[in-house]
Amino acid sequence: MVIIMKTNVAVFFGCRSVEHEVSIISAVQAMRSIDREKYDITPVYVTKNGEMFTGDSLFTIEEYRDLPALLEKCRKVYFVREGKDVVMKFEKSGFFSKQKDVIIDVAFPIVHGTNCEDGTIQGYFEYLNLPYVGCDILSSAVGMDKVVFKDVLKRAGLPVLDCICFRAREYAANKTEVIKEIGEKIGYPLIIKPVNLGSSVGISKVNTENELDTAITLAFTFAEKVLIERAVTNIREINCSVLGNADECEASVCEEPFMHDEILSYDNKYKGGGKSKGMASLGRKIPADLSEEKAEEIRKLSCDIFKALGANGVVRIDFILDGDTVYANEINTIPGSLAFYLWEATGMPYKELLDRLIELAFKRQRTRENLSFSIDTDILSGASFGSKGAKGSKI
Repeated sequence: MVIIMKTNVAVFFGCRSVEHEVSIISAVQAMRSIDREKYDITPVYVTKNGEMFTGDSLFTIEEYRDLPALLEKCRKVYFVREGKDVVMKFEKSGFFSKQKDVIIDVAFPIVHGTNCEDGTIQGYFEYLNLPYVGCDILSSAVGMDKVVFKDVLKRAGLPVLDCICFRAREYAANKTEVIKEIGEKIGYPLIIKPVNLGSSVGISKVNTENELDTAITLAFTFAEKVLIERAVTNIREINCSVLGNADECEASVCEEPFMHDEILSYDNKYKGGGKSKGMASLGRKIPADLSEEKAEEIRKLSCDIFKALGANGVVRIDFILDGDTVYANEINTIPGSLAFYLWEATGMPYKELLDRLIELAFKRQRTRENLSFSIDTDILSGASFGSKGAKGSKI
């Protein structure tokens, strides 16, 4: 009898983010779709204060309607490195309580927004030296900061709308000057966005100067920096997903979301039809109604952006069409619902997409294992602070 050892995948979701609930939906969708003949799944729900829990009840979306009751059924856990393994340990909840440690082979973060998707949780996995799915620290951080993202694309010669950016303290101290600069450099109508949020949270369209302060104040409730760019009046939004790594990637078919307002809102994205099914519930046309040439232009541009950021895994890139001109709007380094609906429309089942993502995680880890992270040195052999402490050190 041949025993096939399954890969143990820890799916991390939740976290301290305004997109916490969307992350739960995306994660449960993925955990229900992954190939259980190849993988054992360990759900790791991260609360908004950073505590980690696991338990079988986390697989059922209806359980999240009563979160305190759900967590009562779960166990609090933490992760440590032990030799060559990363181990999930259970916090003791009673004198006789004992549960066997779980060795984790790969982490699968399905998190959205700040304090997680922005490189934070990726840094945690790097610290543990645990293989993980998706973009690394740098590409995650660049993808989350809309201004840095635009700067990287400009340097690569890729099309983005011009913008200005300022901090809350700068605005409070020089409000008149900032408002004047906005009018002169951007003009009206314009769009105001928190620099490092997704899911359309805190975004406003402003048609006149009288509306400006309210919209800026709203954006500053979600981020320390805001971005302001010209509003495209004859706008079409087109999205495309990319799968792979910086060496080799492929683009999905394009989609066009249905916009019920002048900007695509949080409710449009995640509560389409009154049902919360993540990005899968959004009204959309797949494939988008584009000429073959324009669709191919966007797909190629998507891969160019992916490579410019050094991305990995699956992303979704959102574009703005201003007539026939294409601008990259933003990248979602861990897209809602992992953009599975775009890949299913391209001919790849969700189960296969998840399998490819895990393979990419191990491929990157194998590459990194060939790198050196230490050098031979005798710098400590003569190190001494003596009786004077650090102040007297010659190092």
